Amino acid sequence: MKLVKSENEKSLDNKITDEEAEQAFVKIIKYIGEDPTREGLLSTPKRLVKAFKEYFKGYNEDPEKILAKTFGDVEGYDDMVVQKNISLQSHCEHHMAPIIGVAHVAYIPGERVVGLSKLARVVEVFSKRLQTQERLTMQIAKTLMKALDAKGVAVSIDATHQCMTMRGIKKEQASTVTNYYLGKFKEDLSYQNRYLRFIAK
Repeated sequence: MKLVKSENEKSLDNKITDEEAEQAFVKIIKYIGEDPTREGLLSTPKRLVKAFKEYFKGYNEDPEKILAKTFGDVEGYDDMVVQKNISLQSHCEHHMAPIIGVAHVAYIPGERVVGLSKLARVVEVFSKRLQTQERLTMQIAKTLMKALDAKGVAVSIDATHQCMTMRGIKKEQASTVTNYYLGKFKEDLSYQNRYLRFIAK
């Protein structure tokens, strides 16, 4: 009897090894007109593999697990928790160029709160993937809303995209701002306005 492999098993079959990735980078170095055998470039493919593992480590992390540990001893605190100026580095999915900026995150707790570092870690997980800024903003917000059973979530990102500052239109001063609101932040403009005042300070 022929066994049908699951999508997960197929994915594992297609996993690229470090050595295969290094050879791909050797080809790219040749493609741009360089000599991969020259001294300064001999270890570059190996360094690139190591760097890519860091740039895109978010694919191996589960943001909901990060948010799993919460605290109920908050004595009824029910106002927004705002964490602003979270540094953000990502890569755009169209040119694999860096996206560099800051994220601001707020949530209104239900019964429980989460450790403050976990908010920044969720930003980190989703940013360490190939992204568009719009999707990145939404992924952070929806994950926080669901995992924390929050009454509301707001996420803003202000970032520069090197796919348009270093190439193409080359507008070095341009930055992009995205916002996404859920729950009370979307339903009640007073929450949204307070949040926007907090992150503007």
